[in-house]
Amino acid sequence: MSGVLRDIKPSKVFYYFEELSKIPRCSGDEKNVSNYLVSFAKENNLEVIQDEALNVIIKKPGTKGYESSPTVILQGHMDMVCEKNKGTEHDFCSEPLDLRIDGDFVKATGTTLGADNGIAVAYAMAILGSDDIPHPPLEVLITSEEETGMGGANKVHKENLLGKILINIDSEEEGVLLVSCAGGVRNKIKLPIEWENIDRGTNPYILTVRGLRGGHSGMEINKQRGNSNKILGRILFDLNESFDISVYEVNGGAKMNAIPREADAKIIFNSNEFENINSKIEEWNDILTNELKSVDPDIKIALTEMDEKPNKIFSKDTVNKLITLYRLIPNGIQSMSMDIEGLVQSSTNIGVVTTFDKQIVFESAIRSSVRTLKQEILNRQKALADIIGAEMTPEADYPEWQYDPNSYIRGVFVESYKDMFGNEPEISAIHAGLECGLFKEKLGDVDMISFGPNMYDVHTPEEALSISSTERMWNYLVSVLERIK
Repeated sequence: MSGVLRDIKPSKVFYYFEELSKIPRCSGDEKNVSNYLVSFAKENNLEVIQDEALNVIIKKPGTKGYESSPTVILQGHMDMVCEKNKGTEHDFCSEPLDLRIDGDFVKATGTTLGADNGIAVAYAMAILGSDDIPHPPLEVLITSEEETGMGGANKVHKENLLGKILINIDSEEEGVLLVSCAGGVRNKIKLPIEWENIDRGTNPYILTVRGLRGGHSGMEINKQRGNSNKILGRILFDLNESFDISVYEVNGGAKMNAIPREADAKIIFNSNEFENINSKIEEWNDILTNELKSVDPDIKIALTEMDEKPNKIFSKDTVNKLITLYRLIPNGIQSMSMDIEGLVQSSTNIGVVTTFDKQIVFESAIRSSVRTLKQEILNRQKALADIIGAEMTPEADYPEWQYDPNSYIRGVFVESYKDMFGNEPEISAIHAGLECGLFKEKLGDVDMISFGPNMYDVHTPEEALSISSTERMWNYLVSVLERIK
């Protein structure tokens, strides 16, 4: 075996990982890697199914003594997030990743590494290609387009899978076993705009919220970081109550599933009021610096005069409805889990606010590990939309994976971990979506768990995969499979 990773162990795992790194597999461009997996299965005389979504299922009988053991589904996804540093010349559609070893880590120079989730595929291929690893009957399920909305998992056909145990290898922290994930829905509230002409004697200004840290709206919602859209709403409420201002544009946030870091409102008022209004803005700087000193100490609210001359403004009725929506729409943690200490059970994030010609659109990411609580948040937003005469459009609904107190496979993983490492693994859950939620809905009574080796800075060009952790978690997986008899 030749290659950058040829001298590190487990050798077969890293051989397949390096082979995968030579094949284009950005989300939406998985045909070549899907065909590669099909060819691999045929070369090893294994049953293989490739569906219309390019998902691949490879089946291998149990080894001697395991013929009648319960069938296990090993699961990961073939696609990767393709990001590169500014100045890096790399064509993800045709060029292999430039792998390198940096101490205990495998990295890619200038680009994402694709360990999320190439390492799951490499683990599975190493087991499928072996003849000396004891294991029960296996169904290896490698899905497509996970990173852009779980498109492949959505199109998995139940009749192609018989296994009632599923091991997902899409976690990023050694010693942490995931046993639950949140479901979610993306929701849009569209507030119609009534426009009015502008009075003379007023000047345009832009009110800006800056300096927030933001973050993932699922994984980091528990850190109570400031939401620029909600903050902007608070300030607009105060200004509208205290001064004669008009509003003609509001915008904030970049992605629905990210805690927004910035927000703007374009307003007009008589320039004679600037000093008074600016003093009010400074009061808000003091208020918010105090409220967010532990999580967002660099927040800055500013008011700046603009050169542009707007042709029209929102009507007073539109402004009042807009501020009501800002103030009352649910945001942040809504409930905590009673099963797993410290886990956020339900949350919502006002990720994006955008002004269009005819409407202002509020986009929220709603998450919960309990379906009825997710629906309750959606119902509250619907009630608010109805009150102010707005339209609501939910979309991209995906299911939760609820905690199972009687999981067999969790017990196997825990006992194996204790025997190998001398202590107990952490049982945890993720307040974000995993493919497990879709599989639970599609496949029914399937006992699931998720684990993986240490990975850092995934989805960025700094992505790193721990070599030593990869070996430990490989040995761990082999031990678990040996116990399922």
